[in-house]
Amino acid sequence: MEAFVDLAGKMKAIRRQEGVTQAEFCELVGLSLSTYKKNEASMFEMGYGPLSKILNHPRFMKYTLWLMIDQVAPECGQISPE
Repeated sequence: MEAFVDLAGKMKAIRRQEGVTQAEFCELVGLSLSTYKKNEASMFEMGYGPLSKILNHPRFMKYTLWLMIDQVAPECGQISPE
């Protein structure tokens, strides 16, 4: 369950850093709001498809490295939420 919480917490941190609501976030990346809410509540872990939608969105690509492996590379544009 720890991995679920970690991913859910990271998703929430990204969303908050970007200043968007759950509904706005879902609209931007094309996810179901109910699916996203369940993920953020740590009820289940997103599969590759939904996660890929987020990581491939131009606004959120900058968090890919941090989201996936807890690393940043500012010189490559890869950051974490402040």
